[in-house]
Formats: sequence, C-alpha cells, structure tokens
Amino acid sequence: MGNDKKRLRIFLLLMMDIILINIAYMVSFYIRLGSIYNEVYNDIYVTYLPLILISYIGMLAIFKMYRSIWRIAGIDEVIQGVSACIIAGVINFVILEFMPFRIPRVVTVLSCFFIIAFVLGVRLSYRFIRRISVYGNVYWGNGEKVLIYGAGACGSLLIEEIRKAKDNKYKIIGLIDDNPNKEKKYIKGIKVIGDRSKIAETVKDNKVKTIFFAMPSLDAKEKSEILDICKETKAKVKIVPSFYETIDDQIDLKQVRDVDLRDLLGREEIVLDKEGISEYLNNKVILITGGGGTIGSELCRQIVLFKPKKIVLLDIYENNVYDLQNELSRNHPELDKEVIIASVRDRNKIDQVFNEYRPDVVFHAAAHKHVPLMEYNPTEAIKNNVRGTLNVAECADKYNCDKFVLISTDKAVNPTNVMGATKRFCEMIVQALNERSKTDFVAVRFGNVLGSNGSVIPLFKKQISEGGPVTLTHPDIIRYFMLIPEAAQLVLQAGAYAKGGEIFILDMGKPVKIYDLAVNLIKLSGFEPGKDIEIKVTGLRPGEKLYEELLMDEEGLTETKHKKIFIGKPSSFDLDTIKAEIDEIMKVAEGGNKVMLRQKLHEIVPTYNPQQDLEVAATDNKE
Repeated sequence: MGNDKKRLRIFLLLMMDIILINIAYMVSFYIRLGSIYNEVYNDIYVTYLPLILISYIGMLAIFKMYRSIWRIAGIDEVIQGVSACIIAGVINFVILEFMPFRIPRVVTVLSCFFIIAFVLGVRLSYRFIRRISVYGNVYWGNGEKVLIYGAGACGSLLIEEIRKAKDNKYKIIGLIDDNPNKEKKYIKGIKVIGDRSKIAETVKDNKVKTIFFAMPSLDAKEKSEILDICKETKAKVKIVPSFYETIDDQIDLKQVRDVDLRDLLGREEIVLDKEGISEYLNNKVILITGGGGTIGSELCRQIVLFKPKKIVLLDIYENNVYDLQNELSRNHPELDKEVIIASVRDRNKIDQVFNEYRPDVVFHAAAHKHVPLMEYNPTEAIKNNVRGTLNVAECADKYNCDKFVLISTDKAVNPTNVMGATKRFCEMIVQALNERSKTDFVAVRFGNVLGSNGSVIPLFKKQISEGGPVTLTHPDIIRYFMLIPEAAQLVLQAGAYAKGGEIFILDMGKPVKIYDLAVNLIKLSGFEPGKDIEIKVTGLRPGEKLYEELLMDEEGLTETKHKKIFIGKPSSFDLDTIKAEIDEIMKVAEGGNKVMLRQKLHEIVPTYNPQQDLEVAATDNKE
C-alpha cells in the first residue's frame, strides 16, 4: 500500500511538471513574439518537445525532486530544484544552437526561469498554505501558551516541530536568550523577548503554562541556575533533549521530557582517562554479577565501548538481564556475550562459571540493596551480600583474575542498617583477600544513583502525576545523588587506578535535602507545594539515617589523578578470621533470630550501630 502511494505521488508530480513546462514555453513565446507569433513555431516546438521534456524531467529526477518530502522542504530542496532546471536549460540552449530551425534564444532562456518558478512554486505551495494556517494558530490561536528558553539551533528546531504538529496545541509567546545580540530579533517569526531576567515577568503577564528549556549545550551550573528561576513561576518546565540523544539531529515533541534531579544537580560531564581504562578492559573477558541491575547494566553499556573480548552477564533475575541482552544484540551485534542465570549464593555454580569463561576482570554488583526490606529480611542480606561476595571473590582469586571490583555504598560508613553493615562486611572481605592474592581486590563506594530501582525520583514524579501527596520520611533528611552513567564511568576509572586493597570513594558533589527536592519537582511540574500538592512526612523507616557519609572516621583520604575519585586508607584484615566469622554468622542466620543476627553483625562490624532498630527485630521475632 505504501509503495502504491509513492508511485501515484511520483506520477502526479511528473504529469504536473510536463504541464508546467509547456505552460512556461507558451508564456515565453507570448512575451517574446506577442502579436507576430507565427504558427510555424508550433511545428518547431512540437519537434523539439521530447528533447525539452527529457532534459528537464531527467535533471529533476537526477536531483531527486520526485523523492523529496515537500511538506518539510527547505533551502536545500530549492537549491537542488534551481540547479536541475538551469542545467536542463543550458543543455537545451546548446543543443538548439546547432539545429537548422530553432526556438528563439530568448524563449529558451525565459522558459527556464518560468519553469523554475512554476515547478518549485507548486511544490512549495503546500508548505506555504500550511504555514499560513500555523501562523494563525501561533499568533491568534487558543493553544496552551508556551515560552521557549533558547534562541539557537535547538530553539529554532523546536519552533518548527511545534508548527508541524497536527494538533496545534501550543501557542508560542516568545523566546528567551541571554545573548544580548539576539534581543528584539525574530527567529522563525518569533520574537526574542530578552534574557533570563524576563522569564518571571513574561510568564505572569502572558499566563504562560509551559516553559521549554531548549539549550542543551548549556553547562550544568548555568542550566541549574535558570531552572531555579523557572521553578519560581507557576509554569511547568519541559527539557528538550540534546542532539546526541536524538536521531538525525531531529527534535520530536514526544522526546521532550519533564525536569528531574539530573537537571537540578548541576553536575558536569565526566572526563575519563580512556587509555588507562582501555588497557585493562580491551580484548579481555569481563564478568559482571548483578548484570541486569541498574549499575551492572550501565557498566556493561560502558564496557562495550572499550571492545572487550567477551562480556559475561550473571544475574538471578532473568527479566532485566533478558532486556539487556536484547538491547546489546540490537546496538552491538558484534559483541561476544553470554548470559548466565545463577545466584551468587551458589558456590558450585559460580565456580563452574569461572572455570568455563576464565574472566580477566570481575565487577561484583550483585547485592540486596533495599534498606527497609533488608531490615525485615536480614538473613537474606547475610546470605546474598556476605556469602555471595565471598563466593565470587574466592573464585576470582582461585582462577587468577587480574582485577576484582566490588560495588559498595555510602551506607557502609558507620551503618545503622543491615544492608549497610553487610556491605561494610563485603569491603572487609575483599581487603582481606587482597593481602593473600595476586588479584587486585578493590571496592568503590558511592551514594544514590538517579533512576535506580527504588529511587525516590520516580516515586515523587508518580505521586505528583496522581495529584499527591508527595511522601518523604523526614523534613531534614539529606542524600547524595549521582547519575547512573556517571557512577558507572567512575567505577571503570577507579578500576584503572586499582593497585589492590583500596576503597575508592567517588565525589558525590553537594548533598541534596530531599524536602527541597520534593518542593522543586512540584514547582517545576506547574504546581504549588502545600496548596496544589501536599507534602506528607511519614517518619524514618527502619535503619534509615538522616544523612549518609562516604568516609569512615578512621580512614584518611588520598587524591587520585581524577578529581572526582579519592582513596580511603586501606585497612588490614585476616582472611581466616573473616571466613570463620562468616561461618558463625551464617549459622545464626540459619537459626532465624534477627536480634542475635544484628548483635553478631555488630561484633564483626564494630561501626554498625543496630540499637535504633533492635525493637523492630524483637517485634518481628515475637510475630
């Protein structure tokens, strides 16, 4: 059906061009000869008509004038059309000069200009008529009033996209741009009102409902400052994606997204030592446990860029890793990969995987990470996080891996919850193993990642879309946040610096007050906190701290070559003692007594303070 429509369209254009070429010559004959026109010219014209049609139609076809999409045609199509007609006109003029009976030269030249005007005029008329109707909507329509920040290439493309939209639901009030040379100028017929200082006034005076942020090249700090201005208005804020996020540098209104914390954080793009990373990843077998998870999957996407020999993805949850497998097959068909469904608790299976694939580098991201869930299921946290880490780490040692990188957390610092305590235990395991092994064992510690499973951002946005309330556990709670790609890239960079035994600590930037985050997201969604959307405080959950730390008290801090990566002072642990303690706590875990389990965990990890949630554990045991 689609091909039939294309053929019909080409046929109609062809017939129209034949008619227009004939009309152009008739008009040219009349202008040149007028009342002295002799019918002998009819015979001459009919004789040379096949040559005229072949030259013009042929050149139009060569310049793809029958395959262009004229509803979005621009200067390129006009240049191609003019070029085709001029070349055809020159061909006609030269050939006719050698003929005994020829069409007058003036007619040949005039007809070329008329053909250009007629052929391109008819083709552009559809866009012209449609643009007239769009301009009517832009200036006098009843669509939602919008303001665009950014009068550059992105803003210009956004205007075009709004005008092309069939529903015409937006009425553009104007453009805002901080370039003083653009003030009072017009872009695509839309006036540049002024700089960022005009945002609040323009929104208020014109009752603007939505602000489109269309300057993706702006640095993170300035972007954050402008969003701070926007959030004080009552308008919703939408972010236009940068060109590298789109296909063929085209903007689609469906791709325009809501503002989220990554826009508010003001974090700059990471600069990596790609040579150092490539040195330990290129042409190597890489094993990623928890490969389907947030960090595991992003590590995989980043590692692929360094052309590993093979990637082995290991995960117990098949759905996420299946989606990742399909994504990699689409985007990197050349990648040699294996997907293993297995639990890190299963020592025999893990040994088989290492024996078969002999990985050079291991990224251990598999873990139970949800704090409240692990408070109520501490035995599973011990089995999966502690025993699972020991299983994978000992196999890495047994099969002489080059590097083993443990994904840790800021919650391992002075932990008040089981999850954090188990991750600190895991750090102790890898530091103990490092002292006996040829493998470089290291840990990388960072805070919350945006968009991860259980992240607060999707929850807040869902609650706002449902009309509230937005729930948070405490008005003063503070967290560090990092973008998922940023965290994965820094983990790879830390691996390049690994000498063995280090705990790498990533610079998480400034801590974010969750209450302020909720307020900002509500404002940027076009609502007023407390009036349109209620903020409800529910109380701290079991094991939850008001703030997270990245460094333990006894650790020093050493800089690395990368300004966002630091090294905590290595601690010394005896492996035999650690393994004996794991055996003891596993026996307690098998017994199911949560109070005893917490007490035992505190003995092993002295910085763990379980007192605040022992009442919860005691209640669970009674039940």
